[in-house]
Amino acid sequence: MTEDTTTNDVSPDGGTPVATDSVDAALDSLDGDGLAGYNYAYLDEHTKREVRRSMLKAVAIPGHQVPYASRPMPLARGWGTGGIQASLSLLGPDDTFKVIDQGADESVNAANIRRLAENTADVETTTDTTAADLIQSRHRIPEEVLTDDQRLVLQVPVTDALRKVDPSDAANRRRHAHRNYGKMWVHLYENVVEYGEIQIASRYPTMVAGRYLMDPSPIPRWDVPKLDDADHLTVLAAGREARIYAVPPHTEVEPLAFEDREFTVERFPDEACHACGSTDTYLVEVSEAAADADGGFETRYACNDASFCEKRRENPDLSKAHHLDRESVDWGPGTSETATADDEAVRGGDGQ
Repeated sequence: MTEDTTTNDVSPDGGTPVATDSVDAALDSLDGDGLAGYNYAYLDEHTKREVRRSMLKAVAIPGHQVPYASRPMPLARGWGTGGIQASLSLLGPDDTFKVIDQGADESVNAANIRRLAENTADVETTTDTTAADLIQSRHRIPEEVLTDDQRLVLQVPVTDALRKVDPSDAANRRRHAHRNYGKMWVHLYENVVEYGEIQIASRYPTMVAGRYLMDPSPIPRWDVPKLDDADHLTVLAAGREARIYAVPPHTEVEPLAFEDREFTVERFPDEACHACGSTDTYLVEVSEAAADADGGFETRYACNDASFCEKRRENPDLSKAHHLDRESVDWGPGTSETATADDEAVRGGDGQ
């Protein structure tokens, strides 16, 4: 091997000689076609067919966790590899792609996933929910109504809602097979006894089509009602756990709750987005430097859906269903102006 090397070869740290012309060729290729050597949408055709077959089975059995051969992706497991595989398997050349990370389009993770799709699938991307054919999201469902022409892919870190009450996957699979969810009901009852209400902030246990208990991914409770009888298809994919499950259009999705302790969403009484003034969107707390001379911070509320907040700033009266033909849509919960008497009783300690 050493006899074939030229004087231009280099031997870093005394290792195997490397031909410098091959290194130059590799560097030159980065300035040329870039990812042209990859298959369309990065994944090979066999992998995409396998993922699509798993999604078809998931649609046929709503809420059921379907195993699939999760492939290595150009990012660490746990950062949306399942969602990326599902999205790349669904994307076509004529699709428009939107990626959300905790309500934001411009986070590092969302921007990198969007760039991967642009480079390998040659699709258009957007930050406008209503313009997207496929939406991949981490931990949020957009505020605007999704239509039957759109598909939603949710990234999932933990697939089984029963893992809250039993870490054994084998035991939980038997519970799903027998529709035995008594242990989850006990967990909810203990929650009510301790706090006076069910205080599960995210990953709220949800029954799909009256059969399978589903983990809706770490979306807030605010987003759970948006899955019920929705026009769009929702695919939930976990790359680390190699599982896919789905909520088909117009499927009943019911959060577990008791008759005397009904399911409730997050409450923001007397609060509004400081940027657009919205009171019917999911709000998050943000800390900003105070205007006074003390140099402290003040807490404000802001819309978590950055894209819709931008539209509301331009048109404060914009409806969440503004792009639909029908006049009104029951899409997600509104925000109460004041807390109810029951809420006050719980917070005051009367219900504990």
